[in-house]
Amino acid sequence: MIYCNSPEEAVQIIKSDHRVYVQAAAAAPSVLTDALSNRHAELRNVEICHLHTEGEAPYANPEFSASFHVNSFFIGKNVRHTLAAGNGSYTPVFLSELPQLFRKNVISLDVALIHVSPPDSHGYCSLGVSVEATVAAMQNAKTVIAQINPNMPRTFGDGIIHVSQIDYVVEVNQPIYGHKMETISDTENKIGQYIASLIDDRSTIQMGIGSIPNAALANLHGHKDLGLHTEMFSDGVIDLIENGTINCRYKGIARGRALATFLIGSQRLYDFVNDNPFIELRESSYVNDTAIIRRNPKMVAINSAIEVDLTGQVCADSIGAKMYSGVGGQMDFIRGAALSEGGKAIIALPSTTKNGQSRIVPYLKQGAGVVTTRSHAQYIITENGIADLYGKTLKQRIRALVNIAHPSHQENIEREYYEMLTSKK
Repeated sequence: MIYCNSPEEAVQIIKSDHRVYVQAAAAAPSVLTDALSNRHAELRNVEICHLHTEGEAPYANPEFSASFHVNSFFIGKNVRHTLAAGNGSYTPVFLSELPQLFRKNVISLDVALIHVSPPDSHGYCSLGVSVEATVAAMQNAKTVIAQINPNMPRTFGDGIIHVSQIDYVVEVNQPIYGHKMETISDTENKIGQYIASLIDDRSTIQMGIGSIPNAALANLHGHKDLGLHTEMFSDGVIDLIENGTINCRYKGIARGRALATFLIGSQRLYDFVNDNPFIELRESSYVNDTAIIRRNPKMVAINSAIEVDLTGQVCADSIGAKMYSGVGGQMDFIRGAALSEGGKAIIALPSTTKNGQSRIVPYLKQGAGVVTTRSHAQYIITENGIADLYGKTLKQRIRALVNIAHPSHQENIEREYYEMLTSKK
């Protein structure tokens, strides 16, 4: 391992035509990516690939298109513009399978940029708040460059790495990207109440980040002996862990420990997970593996959507043909929960968009992607109720989904669906 005097020195190893993987989410190594971006005049055709990352992404500037091309495995707000500008691409992939793209050399890597805690007395650092596919990227990249940050929490699991696995290092001191919990609206609270009503004691839960997951968690304080096995989590779980509601005693996998592959939250969350053996971050090929997920009895997967059609098709990655996010881990957990003994797969969303359009639709927008198929959909929840689609005919599904649409849209979406069926065009 070579200590560098500056981030500019650390990224000098990156050359034109290299492919670079960047650690995801709140662990995005921005000091290194900023230094790399500053080299745009001397580099050409560097592919930068990653999942969602927090913070700025200067390499995604369309003016640098000759220097950098962004390949997103999950599209974040900071790079979404690259798809329309032409300096970005999207690679559809289940989060559970992303590490295998590196290990099988389907996507070969020249460099991995990572963000770690300082080494302990034995020389071990931690990938901290984001493991996802970073371990596989490190193992298969020709060069690993790390920024070492004393603010990075030390987490247990697959993210414990020895300094011998790192080629170049630069020391930094900056806060970890954070998210504050948003205020929960009445609509979101109603959705959270419906979600909580489907969760039995001794269930294991998966959820994402945002107001609806937080609303669901806020309504679980009367539950007992819950487990946590999730792609990611945020501050909403802390109180439930501290008061014993989430204790993970009845999980089928990693009993007594909460599993995730990355996390994003406030400083309170980062302090909570630091050196906390109750929290274990594992690679997404394990956490999101359907065969692993299903071993948790009463596994409950809680995911969101952009729109749902009247047959139960779930679009969660695009607005029409315009890519918005990605496949992520939704299908991993929807299927894993459905196969779990007593498990439940939930899609939760407000019945309307911010401008009042219905999100329960007669048919998906032209070009929209189906992330969860109608065969996989079980429970769809809005603030207007729960539609149980499992084992239901198309006609039964239509009635159930119309009932949870916004009352002002119910008649129109049902009429449009049947008009589409009877159209001779």
